[in-house]
Amino acid sequence: MLNSIFDQMEFGPLEEFLQDDDVTDVSYSNGGQVWLKTLSSGIKQVKRPEINNAFMEKLAFQCSNVMGKTFNMAHPFLDAESAELRMNFVHDSIATNGIAVLLRKTPAKIRLNKDKLLDEQYATEQLHDFLIKCVEGHANILVAGETGSGKTELVKYLASKTKYDEKIITIEDTLELHLDKIFPERDIVAMKTNNIASYTEALVACMRQNPIWILLSEVRSAEAVLAVRNSISSGHHILSTIHADNAANIPLRLYSLLESSQDIDQFVTSFHRYIQIGIYVKGYFSKRLNRFQREIIEVCSFYVDENNQPGVTEIYRKGMDGKIQLHNPDKHLLDYLAISNVMLPQDTFGLGESGEGVQDAIEEAKKYDEKIGKEFNGYPTPPAEGTEEKKDENKNSEGDMFNMNGENTIHESSPEQVEQAKKDAEDVEMPKESSVTPEVPIEKAQVVQTKPTQVTTQVFQTTSQQVVQTTPQQVVQTTPQQVTVQQPTQTQLVQPATPVQNVQPAQAQPAAAPVQPVQPAAAPVLNDSIISPNITGNLGGGVN
Repeated sequence: MLNSIFDQMEFGPLEEFLQDDDVTDVSYSNGGQVWLKTLSSGIKQVKRPEINNAFMEKLAFQCSNVMGKTFNMAHPFLDAESAELRMNFVHDSIATNGIAVLLRKTPAKIRLNKDKLLDEQYATEQLHDFLIKCVEGHANILVAGETGSGKTELVKYLASKTKYDEKIITIEDTLELHLDKIFPERDIVAMKTNNIASYTEALVACMRQNPIWILLSEVRSAEAVLAVRNSISSGHHILSTIHADNAANIPLRLYSLLESSQDIDQFVTSFHRYIQIGIYVKGYFSKRLNRFQREIIEVCSFYVDENNQPGVTEIYRKGMDGKIQLHNPDKHLLDYLAISNVMLPQDTFGLGESGEGVQDAIEEAKKYDEKIGKEFNGYPTPPAEGTEEKKDENKNSEGDMFNMNGENTIHESSPEQVEQAKKDAEDVEMPKESSVTPEVPIEKAQVVQTKPTQVTTQVFQTTSQQVVQTTPQQVVQTTPQQVTVQQPTQTQLVQPATPVQNVQPAQAQPAAAPVQPVQPAAAPVLNDSIISPNITGNLGGGVN
């Protein structure tokens, strides 16, 4: 499988996914959920009962032994990587619903080529040729996009278009580019940062190696931002990736990663001066193409005008409706490319005097198919007339109870379904209210209702004990469903519930003598010294 230290491990049922070139990531979580990220169909779930927590724990311990690391409650995270595979484990003491695992394949190959880009409508032929000219002209390019959108693959493809005699140095914290293995005959140095060698130290060493291109796999930290700025400001050229929501916001995204109090205008202006091209790529499932689609959505160029003001020129934008807006590159970009002897006409895309135009991505795809002599396959082939299969409109999936992924309509229930629902409702036994019938008439009782957040404490002090005079009946109602009846007694010791505010007497009382019956006519004596002014209620023992 892999010529690495992971060859010593037994991957078992995961082997088929590691051998499948269409699979890029394998994710395991939630006590048995296996999800695959593929190039053709995006993210999908597969059922593999043999891949469970026990198997993944065994795999984690194999990995820890091979890597010479510890994986337990004291060290709940485990990372390991080789030339073509990255593995991450989270211990079940942290992932409370079971061990979490991610396997990411980073093969030493370039999956993209011009025919594939055009055939899969990743970009138009005009845009593809323009980007290759930008690489030949040593333009600094940053590719933005979401996770899994194909940023790294595009950078690898663009790097393959650099001149054969131009030295390349890659600086990565996780190995993804593998250009040294893809082009073993070229002058390429691959550097990997770690706890010992930081981005800054690797960049200092990189400058002494006299490179033409510096490639960072991804800009995701303040140190990486500084490395990019130091690289491009020193006259070297970069290709890198970054997480951003569009191409025009790349400089602001770099500033947000910096996390410093540096002046934002000065910082953004410097990046507009040194970065020439920003590209935004997106990956999504296309219903029109009936497959997972990755494509370039936006391309823009950055510049600083004569008044030292930053500016952005939108060169390419593709809408979700397939309409493409094109603008010819501005004078600043054309002049920059001309320094490297890459001469582009002012009307680069043949848009006429206006310098802008609208194209249809479908028509562009048809032109490409006609050029290479094959039938257009941009749309799924529709069934022949009269052979359409009848759609089961009432068949809803578990995650699509209202059939919203099909037609956006709600179908009425059949009469049989209605009758069955009525019958099921009649068969359901409703819970009956619980009640307790008191042995004495409830109207003669005194009902004391207590609230959870308010308790009134009644304290009476006599010479020997604390007593409260009871009436013939006293009922304490705790909940609407539960009634407790206390039979009358001549004397009842007070057992107060847990009070919100305890009242402690100023002095401890002597040991109480045996309780003697108290006559109902005996009036209690109040001790003002222990009565708190915050206590409210009827001190005579009645109902408030």
